[in-house]
Amino acid sequence: MNHLHLAALACLSLGTAALAFADDDISKVNGSVHVSAASPVGNVETVNGSIRVDDGVVAKNVETVNGSIDIGDRASVERLHTVNGAIRLGQGTTASRIDTVNGRMTLAEGARVKGSVNATNGSTSLARNAEISGGFANTNGKISLDAARIQGGIKTTNGDILIGPDSVVSGGIVIEKPNTGFNWDHRRKPKVIIGPNATVSGSLRAEQDIDLYVSDRATIGQVIGAKAIVFKGTEPTAAEMAVEK
Repeated sequence: MNHLHLAALACLSLGTAALAFADDDISKVNGSVHVSAASPVGNVETVNGSIRVDDGVVAKNVETVNGSIDIGDRASVERLHTVNGAIRLGQGTTASRIDTVNGRMTLAEGARVKGSVNATNGSTSLARNAEISGGFANTNGKISLDAARIQGGIKTTNGDILIGPDSVVSGGIVIEKPNTGFNWDHRRKPKVIIGPNATVSGSLRAEQDIDLYVSDRATIGQVIGAKAIVFKGTEPTAAEMAVEK
């Protein structure tokens, strides 16, 4: 241990502590990973287990198959990927890209994804001043913005979209038509709400029947394939949401 420079170590918690040099990869098949030192590491990977990256850590790709990924505040990572598990970015943290299949995704205040976010199932929320710079796409699951920003647009098939007050989406919104094998008689229509002082630049295109509610204080582009119900206040009332299209 005397020959190791402690400032360049990352701690890997797998039931018992282990150490890795800065910029070294951390890889495990079964077990959770905890990167606790605020010094650079390489790729952080496990198959069956969660990953926790503490505040201020600089890492490369962070990946697991079955398990959550929790990135602390003011950290910097490259690609995040999980199949089954939640993903959380802490306050002021940056990532290059996120890909997930099943699990909730949360971007805390001021968190930023410089590239795209691609999901399949699971809700996604962006807190105040959080940003996705390369566009967001999912199949199922609600996405909600709270005074947050998305560049590159939003694309979904069955997910609800809540563009909260003071949020900005550039690049438009597309609600795609489901596969032809979908049971149309029993499907639920996606719901899109655009709140006060929110801005959506680019068109909003619905390739299927949706419920669309737009604040009288919002700014949006052309609406294609849907009819907007305009509401006052911070959100649509029950009566407005019951209006027959």
